[in-house]
Amino acid sequence: MHASSRAAMEESRASLLEHTAGARSRTRGDALLTLADELYAVAHVLDGQPSLRRALSDASVRPEDRAGLARRLLSTQVGADTLAVVETVARQRWSRPLDLVEAMETLAIEAALDAADSRGELDSVEDELFRFSRIVSADADLARILGNRSAPREGKTALLDRLLAGKVSPVTERLVRNALTSSHVHNAENEVERLSTAAARRRGQSVAHVVSAVPLTAVQEQRLTATLERLYGRTMGLQVQVDPDVLGGLVIRVDDEVIDGSIAHRLEQAGRRLAG
Repeated sequence: MHASSRAAMEESRASLLEHTAGARSRTRGDALLTLADELYAVAHVLDGQPSLRRALSDASVRPEDRAGLARRLLSTQVGADTLAVVETVARQRWSRPLDLVEAMETLAIEAALDAADSRGELDSVEDELFRFSRIVSADADLARILGNRSAPREGKTALLDRLLAGKVSPVTERLVRNALTSSHVHNAENEVERLSTAAARRRGQSVAHVVSAVPLTAVQEQRLTATLERLYGRTMGLQVQVDPDVLGGLVIRVDDEVIDGSIAHRLEQAGRRLAG
C-alpha cells in the first residue's frame, strides 16, 4: 500500500478496535466471528464489483457521501458493528480502489483472530494453520488447485469444506477458506503460513520456521528457542517441519532472514567450490 492507503488502514483498524474490545468469553468470540464473516463477505462483494469499489474510494466524492452509499447498500445485510467499520473504511482516502479489498480482508483476519483469542483458541488456531500449510506443501496437486486464481470459488470452497469441516476450529476454517478463495491468492502454502504467523504475532511472538531432517526432541526445541530469543531479542515460537532432504542440521527462517545450517547446503557449497 502507498502512504495514503497505509494511513487509511490505520484509521480503519482503530474503528475495528472500537468494536472488538471487550472481555474474553466464548459468547464474545462468537460475535467477533460473525463480524469477521461479514467483513469477508463485504470484501468478496468489492472484489467482484469493480464499479462499487471505485465508487467507495472516489476521492472526488465527499467522505460522508461515500459512507452513506455503503450504509444504503449494506444496512440490511450486515450487523451494526460491521456497518460502522465499513463506513469508516469508505470515509478514508485510498491510493487505489483495490486497496479497499485488501483492507476488508485484513480487518476480517484481525476480527477472526480476536475471536480465537476470546474463545481461548489462539494457540490451537496457530497450530492448525501451520499444519494445514504443511499439508498443502506436501501435495503438489492440492497446492496447484488452491493457488489457481482462475479456479471457481465454489469449487475451492467445496474442496476446503471436505478437508477442514469438523476437523479444525471454526476460526481456522474461516481463515483458510476465505484466504484461499480470494481472487488474488498467489501461493496457497504461503497464504496459510502468513495467517499462522499473524496468529503467532497476536500471541506476542515472532515465528521461526525450522526445517530438520528428523523430529526435534522437546529439549532440543527448548534450547533452540532460547538461542533464537537471545539472538533476536524477542519472544520466539517454533514451527518445525521434518524434511529428510536436508540430510542433517537445520534450516531456520525468521521473517526474511534464512540461516541454512543443513548438511545438504554444505554439500552443495562444497560441490560449487570443487566445480570452480
